[in-house]
Amino acid sequence: MLKQEISNLINRDRNGSLASRVYDWMMLVMIVLSIVPLMFIKDYPVFRPIEIVTVAVFIIDYGLRWWTAPIYLRRGRLSYLVYPFTPMAVIDLLSILPGLSLINPSFKLLRITRLLRIVRLLKVFRYTDKVTLLINVLHKERQVLLTVLMLALFYIFITALVMFNAEPHINPETGAVTFHSFFDALYWATVTLTTVGYGDLCPATDVGRVVSMLSSLFGVAIIALPSGVITASYLEQLRELRNGGERPDRDSGTEPRQEP
Repeated sequence: MLKQEISNLINRDRNGSLASRVYDWMMLVMIVLSIVPLMFIKDYPVFRPIEIVTVAVFIIDYGLRWWTAPIYLRRGRLSYLVYPFTPMAVIDLLSILPGLSLINPSFKLLRITRLLRIVRLLKVFRYTDKVTLLINVLHKERQVLLTVLMLALFYIFITALVMFNAEPHINPETGAVTFHSFFDALYWATVTLTTVGYGDLCPATDVGRVVSMLSSLFGVAIIALPSGVITASYLEQLRELRNGGERPDRDSGTEPRQEP
């Protein structure tokens, strides 16, 4: 059946056929080519044919996946309505939008969507199992990671609040304004918690410096928590795959793929 063969081609069938692997590599090349113009300030003439070709390929790929949606979504004709709202389909559509300016110059507002070309990098998730495996790990440990995120945000807010009220807004040594607003304090607390410390905002008093040191120390501990959780879960997923588990799904609602 033609539809089944096309579905196997674009989704990589269980046997991992050569044609399917070639299709994956072709799409990866198209994705890389499509973001090359973002690496240059000037708009060179060669970029236009590159954009035309890559957008055409993305549109064809989107159309084929929409056409074969009932095969892997398994919802009958309803699949045609469900597919456009699946995560990867939304990414595919957003990656096509910047190409609309090639069709009609009146899409001037879509000049803003030039940055949407960056979304095309998310399409890589579909063509590599390693990235999909990492996404599955993040999804599995989402409760723990969400807890750590809430802890970090709470600590950033508390530290910023303490610093904003403990630190004088005018540096007594230079006369310069230390924190113009509470947002400056939030910015300082964030870069301090992550141990980046750009140095553009620095406390001028001993109280402020003590708060800064404590924030840096706690920042190391808070940032290190997700690393251990992700590493442990990632190794567990790898062991399951080596023991004959299921390959991670690339599209939402797709059929799990068995290890050959």
